[in-house]
Amino acid sequence: MTSHPVADITSPSTWSFIEDKFSPYAKELLTKLVDFVQNEVVPAEKVFHAQIPDDARRWQTTPPVVLDLNKKAKALGLWNLFLSKAHYPDVGVPLTNLEYAVMAEVMGRTGHLASLATNCAAPDTGNMEVLARYGTEAQKKEWLVPLMNAEIRSAFSMTEKGVASSDATNIQTSIRKEGNEIVINGHKWWISGAGDPRCKLHLVMGKSDPNNPSKYAQQSIVIVPANTPGVRVIRPMKVMGYDDAPEGHCEVIYENVRVPERNLIAGWGRGFEVIQGRLGPGRIHHCMRSIGLAQRALDIMLERVTDPTRKTFGKHLYQHGTVVANIAKSRAEIEGARLLVLSAAHQIDRVKAKGALKEIGIAKVGIASITKFEFVVPSMALQVVDRAMQAFGAEGISQDTPLAYWWAGLRTLRYADGPDEVHIQQIGERELKRAPGLRAASEKAKKKEGSLLEKYGVKAKL
Repeated sequence: MTSHPVADITSPSTWSFIEDKFSPYAKELLTKLVDFVQNEVVPAEKVFHAQIPDDARRWQTTPPVVLDLNKKAKALGLWNLFLSKAHYPDVGVPLTNLEYAVMAEVMGRTGHLASLATNCAAPDTGNMEVLARYGTEAQKKEWLVPLMNAEIRSAFSMTEKGVASSDATNIQTSIRKEGNEIVINGHKWWISGAGDPRCKLHLVMGKSDPNNPSKYAQQSIVIVPANTPGVRVIRPMKVMGYDDAPEGHCEVIYENVRVPERNLIAGWGRGFEVIQGRLGPGRIHHCMRSIGLAQRALDIMLERVTDPTRKTFGKHLYQHGTVVANIAKSRAEIEGARLLVLSAAHQIDRVKAKGALKEIGIAKVGIASITKFEFVVPSMALQVVDRAMQAFGAEGISQDTPLAYWWAGLRTLRYADGPDEVHIQQIGERELKRAPGLRAASEKAKKKEGSLLEKYGVKAKL
């Protein structure tokens, strides 16, 4: 095994475990990405936030540093890395999901910025996958190509106000056919990307056949150009005070919105099929980036506690047992989560997303058979960031470090793509299906046990 710069910012042991699964092309690209993130994106973080105005202009602004980073990333071939050629042969990059998993962790170290720089940012990633997989040639030409070139941005519109949207069958937005048009009426919120001045399309999910006996065939997804009459962005929602401008997470009303029927994605009643194909990889991407952010938070914590100017009660911070214990806990939890997500990514490569549902769900809620820790990837990252904040004292919850902002963003991932409770329920139900097989194996062993006791003329003591 050879050394690689990614080992320095992730895990040497994990890299040695997966290196032989990386192609020469992926290794070279990963080297470029590590250098780009460390030497171009990290130094640009404060510039990015400084270029977003504090007034209403924040919703009409694209930070110039992002455009500069886009040019550099594209020139280096660090572009649309999430689209695997194995799944999207006409537009994809020759990377496996496992290879991209490591790259997503590297990008996640900067929160959202490295993903923006490389055109690998949600919700565009999921929307591009939908268009690449289900879009017509006309839809690809009109929407996928400019998205892949970062000429425009997009939003995915599913969650609804006043509706228990964690069960997507509850969605009430109406999508109905009228002549050669589709008419949309609904009230959505937490629609990420809808505030961006470059957002040109919304993928809207709603009910097109509410009386269908199958509750999973009642929904459809439609392309709605953002400037269509009747589309109203009401306000940006705030996550613990942060509005994530200019993209935002917006409340949006669709009132008698009319689009041509050709804007339908995949076909009538296929909305659930489409979102399952979209959400599987999306959950993996979120988990991978969260691990990168957790690793960065731990790195920042290590710098803080070894700062020779910081002493409490006559000791350096790293000389306090609780600080050392928190470092050890964070390291162990990051390592376990990383292996879990890499396993899920590898499983997607082997059997595609549908066969990896168990591993994807585990990655989201953290019930991992490969470790003895029980933690979710988002919850793990929240804990790691929280420990880093604690090491900084009051400064850790202020605007003078990125930690509080990161924590707020990570907290949303316990809802994003479905709340933890839904995934826990699904995994528990899947595990229960193993019970009959386990019982049969135990009964077989018990019969064998009985014959052995009789053979040796002894009685069981346990």
